[in-house]
Amino acid sequence: MSGAQHTVVIGGGVIGGFTAWYLAQAGHRVTLIEQSQFGKQCSHGNCGYVSPSHVIPLARPGQVLKGLKGMLTTQTALRINPAKLTMLAPWLLKFALRCNSKAMMEAGKACHPLLQSSAALYREVFEQQNMLVDWKTDGLLFVFRDQHEFDAYAESDAWLRKHFDMPAEPFAGTALTQLEPALKPGLAGAWLYRCDAHLRPGKLMSELKRILTAAGVRVLEQTAMKSFAGGNGRAVAVETTGETLTADNFVVAVGAWAPLLQQSLGVKLPIQPGKGYSITMARPKLCPKYPMILEECHVAITPFEEGYRVGSTMEFSGYDTSLNRARLNYLRSGAAEYLHEPTAEPVEEEWYGWRPMTADGIPYIDRSPRFGNVWIAAGHSMLGISMGTGTGKLVAELITGAKPHVDPALYRIGR
Repeated sequence: MSGAQHTVVIGGGVIGGFTAWYLAQAGHRVTLIEQSQFGKQCSHGNCGYVSPSHVIPLARPGQVLKGLKGMLTTQTALRINPAKLTMLAPWLLKFALRCNSKAMMEAGKACHPLLQSSAALYREVFEQQNMLVDWKTDGLLFVFRDQHEFDAYAESDAWLRKHFDMPAEPFAGTALTQLEPALKPGLAGAWLYRCDAHLRPGKLMSELKRILTAAGVRVLEQTAMKSFAGGNGRAVAVETTGETLTADNFVVAVGAWAPLLQQSLGVKLPIQPGKGYSITMARPKLCPKYPMILEECHVAITPFEEGYRVGSTMEFSGYDTSLNRARLNYLRSGAAEYLHEPTAEPVEEEWYGWRPMTADGIPYIDRSPRFGNVWIAAGHSMLGISMGTGTGKLVAELITGAKPHVDPALYRIGR
């Protein structure tokens, strides 16, 4: 490896981790730096879905009204902090302009190939590397209390079938409670996407670190990037809070922190931290078999082999580090509307993380405008886990000059 190209990957989440993995497989010498602990940021406490079905972005028809409601009450999944409105205004305007059918289709067509690729690559790497991550391929349920909302989802199902060959199966009445006894009777129904899967994010990240180390990747924790050194359109080193690392290539995969590096990257990425919450606890006695999204409240449920997670919500409040008790209570009350046993004791962890939300729902995977050998992979919104392997492989292909397995133009900066 002494004569191999050296690449420094900045960011120890799922995107940075799989980028490092595929670069190592391509023969690069790789150093990965993480400002805290590997896998302990947004890749840690999410609900663990690997969801090819999730091609519809947050920016969709009707979301502007929901956003306005989210400034008036805390009892809504989408929450915008009115005190941050001036700071959020440029991003919110971009977001509002994308809340139409044409833009939704554009985002779907961009995200679909990366989602499909990632789902297949997860299966491949899990089998080849014997990764133990609580991988389950039962599917994902979209559950509705309201009959009108359940019936209206048939339009979304038809749209996904037509444009992405992504069908769901509807269940209602006793068919639903037979499928998933953990759900209360009297719900309107649910749509099951059998193409989706789920895993335990913490186990994914610990197993990813294991295979990276075995592949010779050097992982430096508690090491934050400060700036790049270089000139004439190329970086030669990255200054960190530890050592200075020289390399041939650099990848910035820092999620919601990417906008804070605009001076180093030569671009201000339109990414906002979308704060999500989760509560991890023991499995209820009547624990769901299926992971599910409770649609009216947008609360997500994930059963693990040993444990159970209630999560989701979207809060735009900037880089706020507080653990908002009202948002955690919202998760509990939302789950209680649908499930016989919505929560259990003991609680293992109450958590928040910042999702890197782009206004259009499409990630950025491209060169830095400032340095030709610095690559950016950020802005995966709520789909970081779902797009992790596909993004990592694509970045490795772009750096090594291999033929990209998906069209990188879909994720260009300045689109």
